Amino acid sequence: MANVSTAAKRLLLGRPFRSDTLGHTLLPKRVALPVFASDAMSSVAYAPEEIFLVLSVAGISAYAYTPWVGLAVAAVLAVVVASYRQNVQAYPSGGGDYEIATVNLGPTAGLTVGSALMVDYVLTVAVSISSAASNIGSAVPFVAQHKVLFAVAAIVVLTAVNLRGIRESGIAFAIPTYAFVAGMLVMLGWGLLRTYGFGDDLRAESSHFELVAEDSHLYGIAFAFLIARAFSSGCAALTGVEAISNGVPAFRKPKARNAATTLFMLGAIAIVLLMGIITLAQKIGIVYAHDPEAQLVGAPEGYHQKTLIAQIAETVFAGFPIGFYFIAVVTALILVLAANTAFNGFPVLASVLAQDRYLPRQFHTRGDRLAFSNGILFLAGAAIAFVVVFGAEVTALIQLYIVGVFVSFVLSQTGMIRHWTRALRSETERPARMRMFRSRAINTLGLAMTGAVLVIVLVTKFLVGAWIAIVAMVAIFVVMKLIHRHYDRVSRELEQQEWDGVLPSRTHSIVLVSKLHMPTLRALAYARATRPDTLEAITVNVDDADTRQLVREWENSDVTVPLKVIESPYREITRPVLDYVRRVRRDSPRDVVTVFIPEYVVGHWWEQLLHNQSALRLKSRLLFQPNVMVTSVPWQLESSRYSKVLDPHHSPGASRRGFE
Repeated sequence: MANVSTAAKRLLLGRPFRSDTLGHTLLPKRVALPVFASDAMSSVAYAPEEIFLVLSVAGISAYAYTPWVGLAVAAVLAVVVASYRQNVQAYPSGGGDYEIATVNLGPTAGLTVGSALMVDYVLTVAVSISSAASNIGSAVPFVAQHKVLFAVAAIVVLTAVNLRGIRESGIAFAIPTYAFVAGMLVMLGWGLLRTYGFGDDLRAESSHFELVAEDSHLYGIAFAFLIARAFSSGCAALTGVEAISNGVPAFRKPKARNAATTLFMLGAIAIVLLMGIITLAQKIGIVYAHDPEAQLVGAPEGYHQKTLIAQIAETVFAGFPIGFYFIAVVTALILVLAANTAFNGFPVLASVLAQDRYLPRQFHTRGDRLAFSNGILFLAGAAIAFVVVFGAEVTALIQLYIVGVFVSFVLSQTGMIRHWTRALRSETERPARMRMFRSRAINTLGLAMTGAVLVIVLVTKFLVGAWIAIVAMVAIFVVMKLIHRHYDRVSRELEQQEWDGVLPSRTHSIVLVSKLHMPTLRALAYARATRPDTLEAITVNVDDADTRQLVREWENSDVTVPLKVIESPYREITRPVLDYVRRVRRDSPRDVVTVFIPEYVVGHWWEQLLHNQSALRLKSRLLFQPNVMVTSVPWQLESSRYSKVLDPHHSPGASRRGFE
């Protein structure tokens, strides 16, 4: 069974990497860009769509505001990218926003950032994969009808790829990411050239439909609220920027400079694509409704509303279906791979939190392929849960989205302002002070803009789903506090108490006996070899005939150790043994009691179900008894001996030292 499981693991993950090969897995900028920036680049596939969707509530006249909303989102994105370039230069260790907030604002602020980012990473996977399902569904109706199944399968595949290691996943994802960017630039460039350069009258299929407003009487504050809500939905384009600050250790040297360069490339590409999609979508007259059946008048019966990207591609590449399908495929791929940003950011963040004792220590250890496997698996499970609960609907999931990332934006920018203020107190050289003043000004502007966006997001999205994300953040915050308190308590118990060095006065050894066979004889021999002050064997009487037979065999054998029979009127084994051990401890409190338990070693998993169950229950209960030691004495059955025929791994010089 071990061979089969190992072979399956190697087939899935590949051969393990040595710890000293970690440096060979570091990423150059051309690979780091698709690994860490695919989320921010891909969000342009659904962020403009959400802007149109929200404004459709007020009718088609509200679409006139889409360019201005897009410009506002692009401005915030540019400021955030500039701010995070300062972050990665000042804190290149990989802690990102969590480290910045912890160092400059305290552990509570850092833990708030950590819980917010964990929720945001999970939602990044859920939203990206769900959006990919919608885009593929625009070209493949079967996927549209089974979005949840497709999304779950995509998360599983993505998990398997990431478990193979960050470098392999980066190389695998580089081609689709660059194909998406190239395809989008060609589509937007050709579409804008035809409309503005050649004067072609390109009209989308939906441009002939009439849009019925859900509420056409929005004025004043109500209409401003609608614009603000469209802006908050469009700010989904900012997600993923923070992942680079968490992933700086994965870059090649010079790490901070390469990360800052990647951030600049990310911002430039995302802004160009965002504004290009909004401009071209408005120019070709796309009508995108929140409720197509109720709002679209003139649509044919059974009309399936395609995504914004699909409608643009269908219009621009009319008569050239290969172009349409290429855009549909690469958009779906980039949205699936966008989740890879979270698969690289979340495990690193979880590792840092685990190192600070806010998460279980298992999140800090690397797997066979030097990836943080436990963090990857946890992220996948949580994302699948969100996808299933919300039916892989982007519009429903996006209401929970971006709250966490803007909480981290605000706290990290506040921390950076304090960082530069502290640094200025000790810096005397004028060029360095000028750089610090400039960096602090950038972070201050970033705080002002991200703070305003956070307020807008909370006001416009709280009742439509953002409260779920906030509740999840609070729950994670509380759980991490409790974990940290537990680790602190254990640390105090282990380190602050002094051992008096007093040895036990006597040792009392007990061998558990079920039958007089080879495992029992081995346990008796091993117990005798420890030279205890008292050695006895005990058996529990659950069947009178079997017990009498055992006593006769014992008396007729050469065994000199006395056998005691413990009565069990209710046919239990565990409780009578525990009661007997307690009596021994009560009679001699300073003695150490050692219980020897014979166990079978089997070679198949199903054999384990047939043996050792009583021993397992006894061990689990005896471990809680003070001054009681539990020793398992193994007896290898024939099925376990397959390990003896495995080829040995010879080390250099083995023959010279006498090993064959």
